[in-house]
Amino acid sequence: MPREVRQQIETWLRDWTNQQGGPGAVFEGAPLPRTPAGGAKTGSPREYRKRLSRCTIPAKKLAKHRVNSVPMRLFFSRKISLCATTVLCLLCLTAPLLPSASAVSYDPNVLPRGREYFQLRDGLNNSRVRFEKEKTGRVAFLGGSITAAAGWREPLMRYLEKRFPETKFEFIGAGIGSLGSVPHSFRLEQDVLSKGPIDLLFVEAAVNDASNHPELTQQMLRGMEGVVRHARMANPNTDIVQMHFVMPPHMEDYNAGRVPAVIQQHEKVAVAYGNPSVDLALEVTDRIKAGEFTWADDFKGLHPSPFGNQLYANSISRMLEAAWKTPARPVHPHAIPAQPLDPKSYFRGRFGKLEDVKLLSGFQRMAPWKPAVSAKIHGLLTKDSPALVALQPGAELELAFEGTGVGLLIGAGPDTGVLEVSCDGGPSKKIDTFTSWSAGLYLAWAVMLEDELPPGRHVVRVKVAPEHNSKSSGTGLYVFRILEN
Repeated sequence: MPREVRQQIETWLRDWTNQQGGPGAVFEGAPLPRTPAGGAKTGSPREYRKRLSRCTIPAKKLAKHRVNSVPMRLFFSRKISLCATTVLCLLCLTAPLLPSASAVSYDPNVLPRGREYFQLRDGLNNSRVRFEKEKTGRVAFLGGSITAAAGWREPLMRYLEKRFPETKFEFIGAGIGSLGSVPHSFRLEQDVLSKGPIDLLFVEAAVNDASNHPELTQQMLRGMEGVVRHARMANPNTDIVQMHFVMPPHMEDYNAGRVPAVIQQHEKVAVAYGNPSVDLALEVTDRIKAGEFTWADDFKGLHPSPFGNQLYANSISRMLEAAWKTPARPVHPHAIPAQPLDPKSYFRGRFGKLEDVKLLSGFQRMAPWKPAVSAKIHGLLTKDSPALVALQPGAELELAFEGTGVGLLIGAGPDTGVLEVSCDGGPSKKIDTFTSWSAGLYLAWAVMLEDELPPGRHVVRVKVAPEHNSKSSGTGLYVFRILEN
């Protein structure tokens, strides 16, 4: 294919993608201009037809080149010149690679309500000074599967590298599918803080907190405050960005005039600790209501399409630009409230040791573990992981700890059962460990056994009950981590 032909088509396709918020829509922290002086949007089909109709590449140049693919032979044959009709057909054939045409009205610089979706609060000055003056930066991304997957993080990392071209960045990807703020707070030390002082931390849990335990709103606050307060106690200079990703129940709440409960809880933490936050759930809701794109055809679910991930990156980079547009100031430690919002928040969260658990009966230490039922293993639960395993009713273990709360990180799968839990010799309570997703896979699942205890030393007993959820096939318990607060 002639170079000028290829370059012209690539330019049109790249422009088309950029107009819809696709790859490349962010450059130097701001989306590319969308409307030229002439008035018509450069991404509109009408404008593309005008540009394509002016193509002047002679057909005889195309005739010198053989192209192997059937579609390209159609367009670059001796008999067909490169005209508006053929290139529009080419765009149709490549449509599966692009966001849908309905997203063409999305402009990240135009806000549906005329106001932003972020709050800067105490800002992000400390990380900027590190990036600009010291030329180093350690940036961590803590979240669930939306953060673990390739998507919004990559364009945001490219943005940071372009924004601070002389800075040597270390990016820590700490996203694990199915995990919300509660397990985040217990794994923060191991998965993030152990890597060294963090300059900038992005954290999200609004989707998994609302999906996993929508009824446990206090745990939403305790988990998020656990992450934030723990991170600041480790390094008061750490800048933290709290992000609220979108899911259909969030959109339903906003469309009904309500702020989702999980976002209310997480925002309490952001306000108390001065953290910038960005409400992507509200922004997506408003833009869909404004007719810029659709959920089904463009965003395509709570695990976003490439278009949706680029929208996330656009909005977060827009917030960063706003935070960094004023001159840098000297580094100043963030204030840590003298008292936590909730004294039982998980800011002392840590992993206990499996070897310290006393196996009373029916349990075995299995390394690597082997599930009793053949099913997909999700995220954190690799086949090489050690676990404490019990399959029969009556199996019992005991664990002692210092603090106000304790829990288990388990593999909740097709055969998981019901637990009978007692603390310090008190009455027992039952906890069903079978989840909405357990039928088809084993996934990492945080179960808080107790989190309202007075500070001090406590002993908890866990026994496998004889009954189980009607949808479960057994009474199994697979323990991978001890959660101590």
